[in-house]
Amino acid sequence: MATIKIQQIKSKIGAPIDQKRTLQALGLHKISQVVEVEDTPSARGMIRKVHHLVKVVE
Repeated sequence: MATIKIQQIKSKIGAPIDQKRTLQALGLHKISQVVEVEDTPSARGMIRKVHHLVKVVE
């Protein structure tokens, strides 16, 4: 299956707890960290939830 690379671009400080947990579920812990996740509908939903904190890297 295809994968998506995601980079955290903003701090999670001040974000609601559900968004912090979403970043943790995606495997993101630090700013500028890049992780690769499988391209599934659930992963896309998590990315959409924290779209203002992350960017998709091509």
